[in-house]
Amino acid sequence: MRPLKSRFFLCVFLPCLLALSFGASAASAAGTVRLVAAELSPYIGPTHAREGYVAELVRSAFERVGYTVDIRFYPPARARSVAASGQVDGLLPAPDTGSLESEFVLSAPFPGANGGLLKKRSLAIPYPADAVTRPLDTLRQLSHLRFGAVRGASVSAAFDGADFLKREYVDRDLQNLDKLALGRIDLMVVDKFRASDLMILHRPHLIGQLEFLRPPLFRSDFHVAFSRRAPRHERLRADFNRGLSALVREGRVEDILMRHGLSVRKPQASGRDVITVGTVNNPDMLLLKSLSAEFTRQNPGVQIEWRVLDENSLRTRLMTDLAIADGQFDVMTIGSYEAPLWAARGWLTPFRDLPAAYRVGDLLAPVRDSLSFSGELYALPFYAESSMTFYRRDLFRAADLVMPAQPTYNEIRQLAARLHDPAKGIYGICLRGRPGWGENVPVLTTMVNTFGGRWFDPLWRPEIDSAPWREAASLYVDLLRRYGPPDAHLNGFPETLDLFARGRCAMWIDATVAAGMLFDPRTSSVAASLGFAPAPVERVRDGANWLWVWSLAVPESSPNKALARRFVEWATSADYVRLVAARRGWVTVPPGTRQSTYDAPGYRDAAAFSRFVNEAIASSHTRLPGRHYSGVQWVGIAEFPAIGHAVGTELARALQGEQDVDTALRRSQAEVTRLMRDSGYLKP
Repeated sequence: MRPLKSRFFLCVFLPCLLALSFGASAASAAGTVRLVAAELSPYIGPTHAREGYVAELVRSAFERVGYTVDIRFYPPARARSVAASGQVDGLLPAPDTGSLESEFVLSAPFPGANGGLLKKRSLAIPYPADAVTRPLDTLRQLSHLRFGAVRGASVSAAFDGADFLKREYVDRDLQNLDKLALGRIDLMVVDKFRASDLMILHRPHLIGQLEFLRPPLFRSDFHVAFSRRAPRHERLRADFNRGLSALVREGRVEDILMRHGLSVRKPQASGRDVITVGTVNNPDMLLLKSLSAEFTRQNPGVQIEWRVLDENSLRTRLMTDLAIADGQFDVMTIGSYEAPLWAARGWLTPFRDLPAAYRVGDLLAPVRDSLSFSGELYALPFYAESSMTFYRRDLFRAADLVMPAQPTYNEIRQLAARLHDPAKGIYGICLRGRPGWGENVPVLTTMVNTFGGRWFDPLWRPEIDSAPWREAASLYVDLLRRYGPPDAHLNGFPETLDLFARGRCAMWIDATVAAGMLFDPRTSSVAASLGFAPAPVERVRDGANWLWVWSLAVPESSPNKALARRFVEWATSADYVRLVAARRGWVTVPPGTRQSTYDAPGYRDAAAFSRFVNEAIASSHTRLPGRHYSGVQWVGIAEFPAIGHAVGTELARALQGEQDVDTALRRSQAEVTRLMRDSGYLKP
């Protein structure tokens, strides 16, 4: 489901429309449960994968007992009003605060917020190990400190009733975060994931400066609140509770939490060594997961716990580990952006004294250099990629078209217009549209590069409102709105890969790593007709294609460094490449990291694209002419995830038609300027 912002606007003034809009879905299926939700990041929201953990869990529980679920998003007060009136079946997520009892009945509980006390790392505070079992006594021990909380938010019975505390209230968590950084409060009452997301996306200069008192003091549950005015509220509550019980018995609740990066459970296995691996949900990493049984076979007594997340969630949850010293991961999947930055901050373990059998000299020099800091490797490469243009030769032949040897974006626009045929399920072009510094921003940044633009001038002043940005962003939005698939703003790499592999896209500009999957007839319906060309250029060739290395690193916070390092060396070795070739075929091996892969006759024979990709990566660099910063599709500063998130979100809104491109760029310029000023790059 998507957020219905325009529908909400109408319903404020014309409430009758709400009932009509839900009535259509109710008439079409008697087994549909109609719910409204208030966005509560990172637990639920319209832009989250599967609309977030809460939405996925609620849908799974209801589907378990035969229902489908329709969720619509509204601001909190409106959501509660709509649900209380009985126009829909219920509201989520609902805390068990007692304030809902007169209007709602609550479902059985499921895991909710992870509230705790955030402090500066430099401030030493005695904190008892049994704090959770006696929260009121713990709060009394901390009563000499200043607490920051959000006005009107219920934290827990213990905190709400502790009138002896020195409390200062604000309207938003972000205000408290600033007060904590400035020393105006000593402790901030906040959800663990909420705090880390605010730092990552809005206050990146605070990352590494704060930490939570452990164990968390204010864990709380969520519920579905069923409206007493809805005619079937008791039956729905009973049925949901049955479905939820089944999910708990099957262990699926924890699976859903881990899929969204929200599990707080530490892996344990009696008599076994356990390492926790955080990775991205792309095909190469999923294949690694399936083949990791070979590693555990070679290492008896070892168990691997996998946390497989979508790209945005992975990056955020890995940063959570670092932002608040969470210690959830032993192995992290990171890229050439993070490796040198995190190494410089002392967050990663260096890979010194690699065994001769690892053959570190076999690693391609640009790949090795991108993962190094001060001459030492801090991550080992799993696969590397540049970007390229994929296209369907059969569609080009049928339309009597030819892909240029080096296409320009003007030519790509003309080709997309000729090939776009949505009546037959064919879209002229597919591009990533999901907002994120690793989703739509890499595509947009390479377009800006080739139009002659850049992120910053030599004094770190943003240039997002410049002519090259307007040209590139206007073209990007125009291509997808005119010739792209519906709801392009929801598509990241996996979704666009799936669309192209199913034959729905005439062209796709994205990562070279996709070639192995698209040339494999087991995973691609277009394998026999696949063509490829360099990434498009316009006025400037430098920076039209990117370099990215997905790699494996061991954080300093890992308690299992030796075992984690052993796994990383195995997964990035030439032996692993040969294992993939033997099990799945040479065309599917991880590309871009080792010269021995490109020298292998089996790979050259199976992968028609191998020479093209090898040359693209071998000739790549991470600093473009006219830039005082590193990076092609990113900027090598710690603040870039927040910067990329802000700009990617504004461009996604333009893609949805919520604002024009000029407004998106103007808002982006203002927000990035603020971020750079707050981080000390610009004078106030």
